[in-house]
Amino acid sequence: MELIKQNSQSQIVKSLIVIFFGSIILAISAKVKIPFYPVPMTMQTFVVLFLGIGFGYKIAVSTVCLYLVEGILGLPVFSNSPERGVGLVYFTGPTMGYLIGFLSACFLASFVRLKDNLLIIFVKLILAVSTIYILGILWLANIIGWDKPIFQLGVTPFLIAELFKIALLTILAKYILKFRKFI
Repeated sequence: MELIKQNSQSQIVKSLIVIFFGSIILAISAKVKIPFYPVPMTMQTFVVLFLGIGFGYKIAVSTVCLYLVEGILGLPVFSNSPERGVGLVYFTGPTMGYLIGFLSACFLASFVRLKDNLLIIFVKLILAVSTIYILGILWLANIIGWDKPIFQLGVTPFLIAELFKIALLTILAKYILKFRKFI
């Protein structure tokens, strides 16, 4: 019985460490801007989907929650902070829907399985990342007005970069899933 209790405590500690470092990696991925067309690409959505695939929905959602709380509390973890503000003011700005979408995206990405073929993995990741953009444009329209070209402003500039990241994750997914067994 004592061995089971120690194993359980060990797993909790391991999970907390992964969640903490995952939030740091997510913050770093928000800050790194890669030159891309038509807008610079960050690797945030890549990391969000990676967390879901690599660690499952419990750790992935917990990691994204920690990241969001860090940002709401004023740590400059979000993509354009501190340049465009920090804390709750930044969080509730035009990008809030996208940030909330990270939660659903990592959750859905956790359903990628080792037995899935590449097409199924690609479709699952497209569906997962789509939730980021659906929630993002709904919130963006609420902020700037429904009469604006929301899709052209909030989705179109990022499509090529998202396809690139999803294609890369599709190729890496089986390797990531094999690594997951060791966690």
